Amino acid sequence: MKTGLILLIAITSFFSSHSIATEKYSKNDNAIYAEKVKHEFLHAWNAYKKYAWGHDQLKPLSKTYRDWYGESLLMTPVDAFDTMLLMGLTKEAEEAKQLIFEKLSFDKNLSIQNFEITIRLLGGLISAYQLDGDKRFLMLAEDLGKRLLPVFNSPTGMPYVNVNLKTGETKGKVNNPAEIGTLMLEFGTLSKLTGSQIYYDKAKKGIVELFKRRSKIGLVGTTIDVETGEWKNTESHISGMIDSYYEYLLKSWLLFGDKDFKNMYDESIAAVNKYLPEKTETGLWYGQVDMNTGKQTSSTFGALDAFLPAVLAYGGDLRQAVQLQESCYYMWTHFDIEPEQFDYKTNKILYANYVLRPEIIESAFYLYYYTQNPKYIAMGKTFFDSLVKYCKADEGYSALKSVATKEKSDSMESFFFAETLKYFYLLFSTDGTKALEKYVFNTEAHPLKKIKH
Repeated sequence: MKTGLILLIAITSFFSSHSIATEKYSKNDNAIYAEKVKHEFLHAWNAYKKYAWGHDQLKPLSKTYRDWYGESLLMTPVDAFDTMLLMGLTKEAEEAKQLIFEKLSFDKNLSIQNFEITIRLLGGLISAYQLDGDKRFLMLAEDLGKRLLPVFNSPTGMPYVNVNLKTGETKGKVNNPAEIGTLMLEFGTLSKLTGSQIYYDKAKKGIVELFKRRSKIGLVGTTIDVETGEWKNTESHISGMIDSYYEYLLKSWLLFGDKDFKNMYDESIAAVNKYLPEKTETGLWYGQVDMNTGKQTSSTFGALDAFLPAVLAYGGDLRQAVQLQESCYYMWTHFDIEPEQFDYKTNKILYANYVLRPEIIESAFYLYYYTQNPKYIAMGKTFFDSLVKYCKADEGYSALKSVATKEKSDSMESFFFAETLKYFYLLFSTDGTKALEKYVFNTEAHPLKKIKH
């Protein structure tokens, strides 16, 4: 796919009024930043080891820990492991590996959120197996996969929100497209590795049933009842609760070669690009509309929406990706660091927090891969410098309560290791962009090896 798109490099000369100047970075400059990223990874990881070892995540300000469900599922070690391997941090990777094999068990009476456990733990364990080769990772992944399967036992085949790891009891019949549609890469790869087709078939059926219920103009809403198939919220957008549904339609085709996903992606993204985009004085944005009429309901955009330039570029729409990334860059620099949500027409912050999200960095990485334009390295440098300036704590990294005040919050999610620092490293490292030729990254940035079709 890279061939041909490179011919569109000229497009990246597009500059809006807020665009950054293109800067030239030598390989040595990039290598310096790659080493800086590794240094910050170790700063955060050593803080986790010191204050939260064996637990789900560090609370960096209080120097304590948080376990999602009252007891640990080793969220941070599993999420961080493949990043360590890609960075060449062999000592840290071995420590995490031994902790996982000694302590991780899914035989627990816990009702967990299927989506988060799938993208973080199932994806992390599968990636760990593919990169490291130790079959114990695959054994853990298969055990988890079996325990998650009951979520698909709804009348429609679309998954419930929660499942008990021990009893298989499900709950949460009102789900959303992101949580329904963002399971295919992990469950599908588990099928390929184990030879058990049930994982692939169950995850695909959930997506197909959701796609069948799109509106007449091709859009999906925000929430749906998985038992009746009735839409409960008909607002359509690319933000949280829908976002990675589109990402996985594209990536499932690219990973498995299943043309059903290509067809669903092509039709879905065409509808999104018809009804959601809006140009303002500050750039190209994607708003929120009614799924049935296409009429705009709000001009909300935020940190999660910044995933779309990566997906657009990956899917071949480089022109739209370039313009939208310029807007994302404006969102970041206008506030010195991006807010969770703001109104792109008024520049008013709607949700002021920043939780160390990676999506804008991910999009810079993809755009650099397809264009080789150093302005995306410059963007990454801006994002990284802001992150260090505002979020680095004495121990680890902290989310922000407000990008306006820069007040810190006592949280460091595991995706900071899995995604945020990984995409920085891949952007700056010499061979980083070559990773896209070997892997398809799940929405938690766990690399899954491409399957020969």
